[in-house]
Amino acid sequence: MGKEVKRKWLEIGVGTLFYLAALSTRKYQSQEKTIQCILYLIPYIIISFETYWEMLKGIRKFQFFNENLLMILATIGAFCIGKNAEAAGAMLFFQIGILIEKIAFGRTKKSIAKFMDIRPDSANLKTDTGEESVLPEKLNIGDVIIIKPGDRIPVDAVVTFGNSTIDKKALTGEYEPVEVKPGDRLYSGSINLSGGLEAKVKKLYRDSTASRIVDLVENANNKKAETENLAARFTKYYTPVVILLGILVMILPPMMLPGHETEKWIYRGLIFLVAACPSGLLVSVPLAFLGGIGAASRQGILIKGCDYVEALSKTETFVFDKTGTLTEGVFHVRAIEPKNMTEAELLDIASAAEAYSTHPIALSLRESCKSEIDLGRVEAVQEFSGFGIKAKVDGKDVIVGNYKFMMKEGIFFAPANGSGTAVYVAVSGEYAGYILIDDVIRKDVRQLMRWLHKHNLEAVMLTGDNEETAHAVAKELRMDYVYAELLPEDKVEQLEEFIDSQMESEKLAFVGDGINDAPVLARADIGIAMGGLGADAALEAADIILMEDEPSRIINAIRISKGTLRSVKENMIFAVGMKVFLLVLAFFGLVTMQNAIFADMGVMLLNILNSFWVIKYPE
Repeated sequence: MGKEVKRKWLEIGVGTLFYLAALSTRKYQSQEKTIQCILYLIPYIIISFETYWEMLKGIRKFQFFNENLLMILATIGAFCIGKNAEAAGAMLFFQIGILIEKIAFGRTKKSIAKFMDIRPDSANLKTDTGEESVLPEKLNIGDVIIIKPGDRIPVDAVVTFGNSTIDKKALTGEYEPVEVKPGDRLYSGSINLSGGLEAKVKKLYRDSTASRIVDLVENANNKKAETENLAARFTKYYTPVVILLGILVMILPPMMLPGHETEKWIYRGLIFLVAACPSGLLVSVPLAFLGGIGAASRQGILIKGCDYVEALSKTETFVFDKTGTLTEGVFHVRAIEPKNMTEAELLDIASAAEAYSTHPIALSLRESCKSEIDLGRVEAVQEFSGFGIKAKVDGKDVIVGNYKFMMKEGIFFAPANGSGTAVYVAVSGEYAGYILIDDVIRKDVRQLMRWLHKHNLEAVMLTGDNEETAHAVAKELRMDYVYAELLPEDKVEQLEEFIDSQMESEKLAFVGDGINDAPVLARADIGIAMGGLGADAALEAADIILMEDEPSRIINAIRISKGTLRSVKENMIFAVGMKVFLLVLAFFGLVTMQNAIFADMGVMLLNILNSFWVIKYPE
């Protein structure tokens, strides 16, 4: 229990004792109104201090039209007309409502924090004399740590000794443990399940995966959604309007209806102000958004702000990168068509030229080349994004890339036959052949596409691949549209066209691998990066991050976002509807101040319960 909640419990407890004491002496106070007023002022002052303090802070910022103002005006007015017990009682129940609100928010944040408690308190640092337990913050890059079975990995590291299985569920939502061996990457927040490991630190504690994920989730609620801002704007204008209506209730009926008691209508006007308090609305909206973000994080989906939860629920078009997103990005050489050389020679030259590249195609070429590449053969390497590579191999100028690169360099070549990604090779300005490479569609992509089509959501593919390969993949996945042979800048331009053609209320999401799609991820209404585990580019550029390479998790993200918005709208409609009902009852004198506060607490509790189903979204 937080200090703030404990203090509120104490205030309410003490205030309640004094309030009950004042009520118990009520029959002896009938002749002395001053004493009666003082007895009720004591609990009132104890329990309302925070309300007045928040009001003063709001006045300094010119933000004082809120529920605090309504309660202060109503209770002061009640004291002025001698309704002392009602005034103190109304403020007491109002503070109980605030306590319930604080407890609800605390529980929600605690449930998220408990799930996100993935940062260990200590690490085992390997020293010359054995090992030493240190704070993870004290570890430096290059230090060697010892990770025992059952230990949570403190920082991002690389295994140097030992074999084990690792549980990454807290990071990715994936239940299946993975095996690790020397050379494999370890991510902070994961749990070592079986064997002992030694690992070299690759990132400082503050930059490690677990720390960055926790920071993202904890700060997500700072980005308010449009609906949240709408609720805040609503209360900004709503409060002065109901104050004016309350004043009119006090003065118009006595003036227009002869014989009606002025004091009675003043009391009804004060009840009107109490009944108008929008607490139930204000607490339920952010609580539902916070719950949605927490539910998504338990599914291995990081949403950086409440505004992205709302935007995802309105998304009509999903634009996908192909390589590494719809496909695994693990290429296999399918065919080699050399000219004036053997297949082995063509593969050797292409692999050597790509020796320094980290592109998936370069990796597949090097894996397929049986002979080990001597880096001394390679020099003057130039990489051209979206085209290919130039290099000197064995003293000869070599060009490796797509057909656009061949055309750009003025190389006469024969177009490749068959589907797949064609890598063309030229040596000393002469065409030397091509290598055809295949990629594999991810297992769960078809499930995602079926779901999108079922819910009438558009699926579009953007790729730098050739037309034949792109259309073959798009046809197999039943994509609505496909745009092929795009350079990185062409993808941004195409995305701009999509966004310009949308209706204002519609949103567009781009789904990429988070490594080479940063410009498009940043430009889309929502950037969704896949495989964000340890990918700095994904954590920086994307708005929503899928911690595993599983596109089907987008289905859960959409369901959670729509469920969150549904809960928010239900809460808003119910809260506003009950307010109108209470205001009518207050006008006709059918409720007391305490009744009005009780009703508002009931609205708040029901809205909180309605928000909890999002928080408890099943894993």
